[in-house]
Amino acid sequence: MPQHHFYEPRDGHKDVPGLAHDPLNAIIAPRPIGWISTLSATGVRNLAPYSFFQLFNYRPPIIGFASIGWKDSAANITATGDFVWNLATRDLAEAMNVSSATVDPDTDEFALAALETAASKLVAPPRVAASPVAFECRHTQTLQLTDLAGSELTTWLILGEVVGIHIAPELIVDGSYRTAAAHPILRGGGPGDYFEIRDDALFQMLRPG
Repeated sequence: MPQHHFYEPRDGHKDVPGLAHDPLNAIIAPRPIGWISTLSATGVRNLAPYSFFQLFNYRPPIIGFASIGWKDSAANITATGDFVWNLATRDLAEAMNVSSATVDPDTDEFALAALETAASKLVAPPRVAASPVAFECRHTQTLQLTDLAGSELTTWLILGEVVGIHIAPELIVDGSYRTAAAHPILRGGGPGDYFEIRDDALFQMLRPG
């Protein structure tokens, strides 16, 4: 059996031969992108991508993202209770990347990334008009993460219930949503690795009975 690299994250990876770069983000990958739109309490539009994002429950649908640092998205959701998740696709990748810039809270990332908005039906924040799928969400919980010692980290998990779903009709074929048809992108490791989901990567397995 080949020898595995081994390290304890608390000590870091740099002293391990062959591990010049932290492998964690590349291992837990590719990760779906939480492209989150919000409004501040004063009505300033905000749009930001989060790569620590996931669907956590099916009925009712609960999605969430982790904010490392108390960022504008977290502050806005706490203040207003609403947010929208917008599907990041290959043709929107560059705009999504522009919206990740660190800017002051009064900056409108929709304008910064030259993105048109579309009105939501049940929540106040707008959607990315060009995104083929969007989830309108209402905030349910915010959890501050802790380490083994119980010390609070400067990372917050923000959860919301999906109360409305927008889907472009061309993504539905024979009544089923076709994941690859939207060409969604996912975050990989390193400073700028992304992946695109395409049909040629599809394989199928049925669960055992």
